[in-house]
Amino acid sequence: MKRSNLFATAFLGAGLLFLAGCGSGSEAPTAPTSAAPTRTGTSSDAKPAPPNAGAPTPGVGKAGGKKIVIGLVAKSQSNAVFQAAYAGAKDAAKKLGPKYNAQVVIDWQTPADEDAQKQAAAIDQLASSGAAGIAVSCTDAATVTPAIERAVQRGSVVVCFDSDALPKSGRMCYYGTEDATCGQRVMEELAKVMGEKGEIAILAGNETAPNLQRRRDGVLAELKKHPNMKLVDDGVVYHRETPEDAAVAVNTFQSAHPNIGGWAMIGGWPLFTKDALRWEPGAVKVVSVDALPAQLGYLTSGHVQALYGQDCYGWGYKSVELLLEKIVEGRSPPADRVIDPLTRVSKENAEEFAGRWDVWLGKGDAAAPATEPAATTAPAATPAP
Repeated sequence: MKRSNLFATAFLGAGLLFLAGCGSGSEAPTAPTSAAPTRTGTSSDAKPAPPNAGAPTPGVGKAGGKKIVIGLVAKSQSNAVFQAAYAGAKDAAKKLGPKYNAQVVIDWQTPADEDAQKQAAAIDQLASSGAAGIAVSCTDAATVTPAIERAVQRGSVVVCFDSDALPKSGRMCYYGTEDATCGQRVMEELAKVMGEKGEIAILAGNETAPNLQRRRDGVLAELKKHPNMKLVDDGVVYHRETPEDAAVAVNTFQSAHPNIGGWAMIGGWPLFTKDALRWEPGAVKVVSVDALPAQLGYLTSGHVQALYGQDCYGWGYKSVELLLEKIVEGRSPPADRVIDPLTRVSKENAEEFAGRWDVWLGKGDAAAPATEPAATTAPAATPAP
């Protein structure tokens, strides 16, 4: 299989971080200014809890001082899905802290842009500072896994969300999407809206991200079931995971391959900006993962036919919940992979799904995630004729 790596650079708009801090009303986090991440938290005077050496189970008993520090290490601050996760984590800290008679502090240690080495350094810093728990989405599992191993050895409980570590990591569990199934569902939907015929491309994000690799493979496996459809040459399009870079990648590739009739987007990156798809509504069919507020307008305009929403808010909320259950109660989840089912969002139910985001991001009443999980400027593109 040929692959195409299309990279583009653009300034990130201030509006990109529209989700930042919405869950708690705090200010949006700032990007680190050096290789060592800048420590922030949900309260300005938060200090890390001391290590709990000698605990029989990693992390258990660290609630004794009534302050529990949980580190959140997502892939990048520049990706809106992780701002949603941050909002969820802060909400969980506020709502679950009283349950455990503790002050739960979220220490946001996410690089400004994707950088697995900075993620590893952040995990090391959190563990050495005595963070009771760490939630991480791995940009590159091979790079981040050794840091997770060290954190577990130091007594921190680690949960992966969105993108898992390698099996040897020692992390307690994974929370998120079943990625191969996700890719299959995106392709199945795309085949339906394209009438079971035509050429497609796959927008694939970071080539080294294990979750995206599995989604890509899921798309390709499903594509084989549709004999009148095929992938265009060099049709797996990799790019930096920012909205601007993704939008440039899509439109540049569409212009170079005007025969493309549909896009299987295994992440919603370009749809986090306005006017990212430079073709007439419906001229090119699009099915995408994620269903953030910024994406829903593409459904109503007709540029996108379906979205498959992940529990981005729950990546933060549920990860904190799982960590607190282990740290305070010594209770592990029933399985080491806690799968959240995808939610199909179309033009017909976009408004309803937008209401869910209003709840998640503080515009309504919410006590927990709404679903219960299971055990820029871009060049114009020419649409397909």
